[in-house]
Amino acid sequence: MKKSTAVVLFGMAAWTFLGRGSALAQEMGILTPKPGPRPQINGARVFGVRPNSPFLFTIPATGDRPMTFSAENLPQGLAVEASTGRISGRVERRGEYLVTLVASNKLGMDRRPFKIVCGDRLALTPHLGWNSWYVWENHVTEAIIRDAAKAMVQSGMIDHGYMYVNIDDCWGVKEGSTDPTLQGQARDAQGKVLANKRFPDMKALTDYIHGLGLKAGIYTSPGPTTCAGHAGAYGHEALDVERFVEWGFDFLKYDWCSYASVAKDKSPAELQKPYRLISDILLRQPRDIVLNLCQYGQGQVWKWGAEVGGNSWRTADDLGGTFERIGQALFRDGFDLYAAEDLHFYGRPGAWNDPDYLLVGYLSNWKGQTVPTPLTPNEQYSHVSLWCLLAAPLIFSGDITRLDDFTLSLLTNDEVLDVDQDPLGRPGRRLTKTGDLEVWARDMEDGTKAVGLFNRGEGTVPVAVRFADLGLLGPQRLRDLWRQKDLGIFRDEFRADVPPHGVFLARVRPEGRSAHSPLVR
Repeated sequence: MKKSTAVVLFGMAAWTFLGRGSALAQEMGILTPKPGPRPQINGARVFGVRPNSPFLFTIPATGDRPMTFSAENLPQGLAVEASTGRISGRVERRGEYLVTLVASNKLGMDRRPFKIVCGDRLALTPHLGWNSWYVWENHVTEAIIRDAAKAMVQSGMIDHGYMYVNIDDCWGVKEGSTDPTLQGQARDAQGKVLANKRFPDMKALTDYIHGLGLKAGIYTSPGPTTCAGHAGAYGHEALDVERFVEWGFDFLKYDWCSYASVAKDKSPAELQKPYRLISDILLRQPRDIVLNLCQYGQGQVWKWGAEVGGNSWRTADDLGGTFERIGQALFRDGFDLYAAEDLHFYGRPGAWNDPDYLLVGYLSNWKGQTVPTPLTPNEQYSHVSLWCLLAAPLIFSGDITRLDDFTLSLLTNDEVLDVDQDPLGRPGRRLTKTGDLEVWARDMEDGTKAVGLFNRGEGTVPVAVRFADLGLLGPQRLRDLWRQKDLGIFRDEFRADVPPHGVFLARVRPEGRSAHSPLVR
């Protein structure tokens, strides 16, 4: 195919699928092909665990069921359940274990390399999951969390690598509340934190989540109270972590909030103090708990988040703090902040920049209603594409029980998710900016490049990337990741017509170079 033909054809497709607004764009905007009936293993290709900690990983695979799973060369202490693909047990000996995951059904078989690293680091790829805040905020209940876990399985998100089901604020007791479901004793006689009446049995809840092959997350603040005024961890940090371990949680979001009233000032030492304390406590536990620092980018947290034990850290204020301005925040706190602060230097396996959650689907409008995201379809594609290029955690925070086909397609494109979950763990950066047009690129483990052509302007315009800017010489083969289609071979540059606030996301591979992580599955 000649370059000019490829460019024209893509430009037409971009306009047809993404350039229109309203319900028609939602209907026609689905670019991701549905998974085929044959087995295909997806998700992370590397997984970290500490010695003797409980291990749980569900092999993510699409394809017709029933499906049978196995894993070759598992380390001693682990076993896989053939009917579900759940790998569980404990690994005693430190080391790297090269495993082959296998999934088969009546139509065929898929095999995929998988590395288990037993050592001191967790979260070797960015977290994939769901959080309750931006849809349920202070109305969250145990039933809602159970329904969310069930929906993650029934929707098929688990088959694409999503694993965390995270409770945000408002699960604890709120002193002085007039709501009887939030009243009660905040702590037991030993000083350990208690849940409010909306969460009658936390251990049963995490057992339910784990029984689905998923992991459970919880939230608290290092201050006396959480952001919503519920009991915080201040003065009880070790006891609260012990409680979280007893309950069986795997993830902790630690939100600054009222700690501002405790900190002496905003010096680096004071900003770091509560996170050093909690991470030291977590390291002494018999259970792995991934730690997310939520303190809104204060003190350039990306420069020290890993040093104090964070597995990820929020880089800015809440993306959805103002519902109507989510789009503005997306460009300000995503594109502009990351480029201005060179945040690509600070993310790496086990330590990730976190620009906040994926705000697609149905969200709270903070007025007592759950409504569709204010982001246009174009902006939603840009949102997910940029997060993947940045190697950011992909935590969906819309209503997971009301997933329409468009939203599900945004969340479950395996070639796009492969960019986010790439084992090299090197975040992307902005290569060029010309007015409203930007080119972002990310190095991949197999030597290919993931490239996003973004248009922040109001009209459909061509956006180009020169291969020399990517450090590539000679002819390059391009693949459209959202449509999962090869576009052909190009020389010197690639150019695509990109719709307003939209993106073209590609994987670029030198012609003739084979890749152990294939572009075509």
